[in-house]
Amino acid sequence: MTTSTTTPDEAVRRPRAAHRRPRRAVVPVPRWWRDATAAAGWAVLLGVVALWVQDGGVQDLGTLAGALTSTGRLTGLVASALLLLQVVLMARVPWVEQAWGQDELARVHRLVGFTSFTLLLVHIGLITLGYAASGPLGLWGTTWDFVVSYPGMLLAWAGTAALVMVVVTSVKRARRRLRYESWHLIHLYGYLGAGLVLPHQLWTGADFLDSRAATLFWWGLWLTTAAAVLVFRVGLPLWRSLRSPIRVLDVRAEGPGVTSVTVGGDGVRHLPVRAGQFLQWRFLDGPGWTRANPYSISAAPDGRTLRITAAHLGDGSSRLASLRPGTRVLVEGPYGRMHGGVRTRRKVLLMGSGIGITPMRALLEELPQGPGDVTLVHRVRSREEAVLADELRSLAAARGARYLIVEGPRVRGRASWLPQQAAHLGDAQALREIAPDIAHHEVYVCGSDGWMSAVREAALEAGVPHGAVHLERFSY
Repeated sequence: MTTSTTTPDEAVRRPRAAHRRPRRAVVPVPRWWRDATAAAGWAVLLGVVALWVQDGGVQDLGTLAGALTSTGRLTGLVASALLLLQVVLMARVPWVEQAWGQDELARVHRLVGFTSFTLLLVHIGLITLGYAASGPLGLWGTTWDFVVSYPGMLLAWAGTAALVMVVVTSVKRARRRLRYESWHLIHLYGYLGAGLVLPHQLWTGADFLDSRAATLFWWGLWLTTAAAVLVFRVGLPLWRSLRSPIRVLDVRAEGPGVTSVTVGGDGVRHLPVRAGQFLQWRFLDGPGWTRANPYSISAAPDGRTLRITAAHLGDGSSRLASLRPGTRVLVEGPYGRMHGGVRTRRKVLLMGSGIGITPMRALLEELPQGPGDVTLVHRVRSREEAVLADELRSLAAARGARYLIVEGPRVRGRASWLPQQAAHLGDAQALREIAPDIAHHEVYVCGSDGWMSAVREAALEAGVPHGAVHLERFSY
């Protein structure tokens, strides 16, 4: 573990840093919004069960065929509600996104998604078995009769196939084998799957057809979900990007395989973005512009320009190096709860690994601080890979912060945030060496998933409260 000096390097300081103008404070969404949205989700599920009971679901459990069919109806209804709730989670509703934070939202999204998919499969199996037990066609005859005779069932099967594709590619092992652009495109089929699976309730669902309360409930749920997607996933980003154009101002190589892009325009002034947050970016430079990529801002926003710094890890990030000034930019966001507005403690530990140092650099620049309040740990395999190191030294010196470079290949044989040369230390012990009063720090973390998890576990072990550890994951 090595420590860098904090000698100012004026030659690399950003020219615009000296001319920052005051920005309107962005008020963070209160944490209680998370509890309110969770309560709303549970209320929806309770409503589904209540409607099933009202429609005689419990009474139908008296026979084998009735029990199979009624339980199948319940699992299908709950699966449908969870599927719609999952779409809302994907809709980038600002209050939901900022109340939960991307990392917690990602975990909830995965849990809801896999639960909904499992219940959907159970629903198909139970309904088929229930109808087969009460009719003369047998199992395969009933299955065929469903497909060819019931309105909406072909669409439902097609939607199920789309959801299977989404779920399979969301498994962590499969996810690691896919490029981000490919995974993101496949993930959008979740909207198609939901749109194809749900309509058969309208045409064939007894719970939907026989109860006015159920009809109003489901129509309200569907319309609310559709409105959330159209307004927040489509309308708001388009409105922000089109009402005031944002264009590329500067493109700069930061080192081998790393590029910084600075954008500006009147549209930047209207973005309520804070250091530590990320946006979804589309650069209108030719084929492939429709696929958005998530990049954190790498400099504190000043109301006039934004800067991102990205490693060339896929087609989208590699294209950044070929952008030209004047290229039009579309953005979605900002997203994430990893910003100064959630800070509750005076002392702060910023930890970034690899290209994950970029939001930490923006936080270092923006966070109010006194001498010694902020410590920045920069984890790299070698000093040659320390992106933005000169800027970080300058900022740390100017702001009275400590800047530490922790270099070397990762520890072998255990999940750890440390390099091999520090393998004799425990992860929490190493944090205490860096900051003896670590339990009284706010901790911000960005890097690869495994590295962030190791840092979080070490911080919690060292006495940092769970609510004082902040990290974000870009993918669900």
